[in-house]
Amino acid sequence: MDSGLETRTGRRRRRRSRPRYHGPSFNRVVPNLLTLLGLCAGLNAIRFALDAHWKLAALAVLVAGVIDGLDGRIARLLKAVTRFGAEFDSLADFCCFGIAPALILYLWSLRGAGRYGFMPCLMFAVCMALRLARFNASLESAPKPAYAQSFFTGVPAPAGAGVALFPLFVGLEAQDMGWDRLGLLVQHPVVVAITLVGTSLLLVSTLPVWSFKNFKVPSAYVLPLLLGTGMMAALLLADPWAALALCGLVYLGMLPFSLRSFRRLRAEAEAP
Repeated sequence: MDSGLETRTGRRRRRRSRPRYHGPSFNRVVPNLLTLLGLCAGLNAIRFALDAHWKLAALAVLVAGVIDGLDGRIARLLKAVTRFGAEFDSLADFCCFGIAPALILYLWSLRGAGRYGFMPCLMFAVCMALRLARFNASLESAPKPAYAQSFFTGVPAPAGAGVALFPLFVGLEAQDMGWDRLGLLVQHPVVVAITLVGTSLLLVSTLPVWSFKNFKVPSAYVLPLLLGTGMMAALLLADPWAALALCGLVYLGMLPFSLRSFRRLRAEAEAP
């Protein structure tokens, strides 16, 4: 009887003597792990570009964009939003969507333009840094009006990278289809430079762009939206470069409607 009591007492003491670790829970680390994976995808995009593996480089940037769309939402879902995570996410975004696309396009096309070929790439990277810095500064500023909560100021970083890589998507599609003239056209340094400069201006602009965070879909458009998403997913699997190029065109075509929606909501909010 006494030996059994001593055994149980010894077990309790061993349990109490186990070290207790202090630190954040695993749930709070998950978003940062996703951001780290996205950063690795962006770095691999640079490596693939240096080896002239253009398809793999484009896919790596796409993977980084998908991860960037997930880490923030998962952080809010797990209530793991931290200042460190926001800063880490911005640094990863600059590498994945500022440096990687500029370097890919320089090696793919603009290197043949001589000493002026790097200027559009430099402008794109600088504008991406300014856009991310402005976004971080807005986190500590006064909250936006209610009508502006569903809008970004300027084109966001992942979308900017996708728009900048539009000539590469078209060029890869032309290569697969055997359209040599179209491939040479979109790979021309002038076309790539115009795309980079135009995207740079969209990044630092004050254009209101739908963020789709609080976007409400009318009931009548739910079924068409689901069907369209399914068709786009099928096209993405069957012909990814054509699908990505089409997404870029759709996104650019959406910007005027976003501006009109913002102005309408602002007018309704400011009406007496």
